[in-house]
Amino acid sequence: MHAPPTRFLERAASPSAGESPAAWLAEQARGPAGRGALAHWEVLTARPARHAEPARPLPPALAEALQHQGIARLYTHQAQAIDALREGRDVVVVTGTASGKSLCYHVPVLESLLAEPGATALYLFPTKALAQDQLKGLTRLAAAHPDVLRALVPGVYDGDTHPATRRKLRDSANVVLSNPDMLHQGVLPAHARWGRFLRSLRFVVVDEMHAYRGIFGSHVANVLRRLERLARHVGADYRYVLCSATIRNPGELAGGLVGREVTVVDDDGAPRGEKHFVFWNPPYVDDSRVERRSANVEGSELFAGLMTRGAQAIAFTKSRVAAELVYRYARERLERQEPRSGERIRPYRGGYLPEERRRIEQALFSGELRGVVSTNALELGVDIGGLDAVVMIGAPPTRASAWQQAGRAGRKGVPSVAVLVGYNETVDQYLMRHPEYFFGHSPEAAVIDPHNPYILAQQLACAAYELPLSGADERAFGPQTPAILAALDEAGETRTIDGVSYWATTEFPAAKVNLRTISDDTYTIMDAGTGHAVIGTVDAISALELVYPEAIYLHEGETWFVRALDLEQKTAMVERREVDYYTQPVLDSNIRVRSELDRRAWRGESVRLGEVTYSWQTIAMKKVRFHSLDAIGYHPLELPRLTLDTTGFWLAPDEPTWRAIAGQGLNPVEGLMGVRNLFLTLLAMLSMCDPSDLGGMIDSSNLGRPGLFVFDRYPGGLGFAEQGYARLDDLARAALEHLEACECESGCPSCVGLPVLRPAQQQDPDLGRARAIPGKAAARALLVDWLGRD
Repeated sequence: MHAPPTRFLERAASPSAGESPAAWLAEQARGPAGRGALAHWEVLTARPARHAEPARPLPPALAEALQHQGIARLYTHQAQAIDALREGRDVVVVTGTASGKSLCYHVPVLESLLAEPGATALYLFPTKALAQDQLKGLTRLAAAHPDVLRALVPGVYDGDTHPATRRKLRDSANVVLSNPDMLHQGVLPAHARWGRFLRSLRFVVVDEMHAYRGIFGSHVANVLRRLERLARHVGADYRYVLCSATIRNPGELAGGLVGREVTVVDDDGAPRGEKHFVFWNPPYVDDSRVERRSANVEGSELFAGLMTRGAQAIAFTKSRVAAELVYRYARERLERQEPRSGERIRPYRGGYLPEERRRIEQALFSGELRGVVSTNALELGVDIGGLDAVVMIGAPPTRASAWQQAGRAGRKGVPSVAVLVGYNETVDQYLMRHPEYFFGHSPEAAVIDPHNPYILAQQLACAAYELPLSGADERAFGPQTPAILAALDEAGETRTIDGVSYWATTEFPAAKVNLRTISDDTYTIMDAGTGHAVIGTVDAISALELVYPEAIYLHEGETWFVRALDLEQKTAMVERREVDYYTQPVLDSNIRVRSELDRRAWRGESVRLGEVTYSWQTIAMKKVRFHSLDAIGYHPLELPRLTLDTTGFWLAPDEPTWRAIAGQGLNPVEGLMGVRNLFLTLLAMLSMCDPSDLGGMIDSSNLGRPGLFVFDRYPGGLGFAEQGYARLDDLARAALEHLEACECESGCPSCVGLPVLRPAQQQDPDLGRARAIPGKAAARALLVDWLGRD
């Protein structure tokens, strides 16, 4: 429902609204502190629950257990999912946050265990935290009836599981909760030890399906094919249950992941209270109308204010340092109003110790905590109860992610508030000016390509190690299987005899295949003052941007001075030190051509394909005073450069092209930047990957004039840039068509807007500056000029 903000101010501030979070927000927007900050106010109307009964009643013990949990009737989507699974169909459930998706698999699994004592089920989650959380939910439900509790023998099997517990789970568990990485490296290669479990497998649950996209999703799709192959080998037959947040193509993604036809269940019967969705743009600091107030400060004030009005709230931030800053500012504000009230909020992010994160989750769920400031680590479905308010500080990277975060607020039938606070940054400011772009578009599609030959070669090597491959496996892995096996034979990794391919080396292939593109290496952060106690961890890439010597490391809002960073031992020694500033890395990135593999003429330009090295380095740090955006110091650093050796293609527009664009009064570099952004977005579609799997730069140092570089964000490359090089005509035409179909006048995030470029992982987004969206006219002129040539 779109309407001028003033109309909703009147409604939200009406006497009937009382001291609701929406009423308080309306009061803030009217007051002097608001100063025009309210950019948009959208009201999403309430929706009553819709119930349904499964075609066949649930077993009495299970129905009683549900009633003890306060569930007398199932929602429509839950009943539909149960019926479809009973009919032997694979199912993907696509409903809103907190709509009871987990019952769509808990109920069928428990029903199966009650009917067939030897049956087993495998639950897969993208994170360890989700597995632990769902174990609690499952056991809570089973404990409500003794028969159900006796039937269930569950356990989490991941990298943190003790070896003795692992043996016990293999021998006796009937529900194992794990993640794709552990399935890939810890279960499938050791399938002989899992024979009992695999023979009786009845259900495989893939939760948070929308997380499996791009390179990660393409790997996971093949891991699931390997699982099915081994299960069939021992005579098992099972159904898939997939669950997802709202995305544009749930059926397509689910089918691509599991290699089967999947029934989509999206008739969401869960109730929804009225939601006030507010866009809040921090006011300008002065009449020059250039700098805005800090979004971190503004967001922390809204977050603290909502809590003082009785709301249980969560604030989402875009980086670890932003989470720590917002927590610190909110805690200070609360304690100024009421001593010790700051103890009822906590920060939550990656890098905290697992036991710390579990305590925070439990305290939030129980109501002991009134607020939490989180990175997107709490965006996925960890059960933290129904909250009253969400404050998103900075626009999430996708609309799907934004709706997932906003969905964290809203107890059943109770009005809630979601606030998006804009940074002084391109996409955020575009949304503040054009809220219809956010509310008028459906969430993005998720794309995978299980048949990518680079990924498939790695996965077929793992499959051959587990069980010899034959012609029958082509049906699961695709028509490229024989050609890839021939290449593996030639490399000496497999040996094919009478049409059957055997693993031919002593190596363990799964150890070399990382399903994700992030680094596995971890640095340990230790307190230098208390016997080297471990206080946190950080991945190897982020370590050089977070815990470099003399940095201020923020942990639970406290300031820790980094005394030393040991690159060999992968440790950072820190000590508590009270200072009035935090530090930020200054990054330098570049790209270097290592070798040229091919070149060709394309519409008057010379385009080349080759091996490139993309690198980045923390070259300095700056000190920034708390509560401000003022830099109070700058210090150069000498840290190693991080590199990515990969494959890319590049071209540098020639002089006639440059003159043609400039002759129209347009900036050619701006046009090239717009084309880069379009190419990254559209090449992702053409090559079936996620935009974050690609990188792009405008660089002059390699060619002597500005050139466009597009490369794979994966060591060695996965063929995405090669496809762009081979299909440049298709790519340029698609870019021009996309540009001309966009209804904006001068450029927007949907056409020439910013793509996913790698920023500093630990940067405070508040310190960015609004960069102009590249000119649509210049990008269009460049594409028209190219496509107009022979």
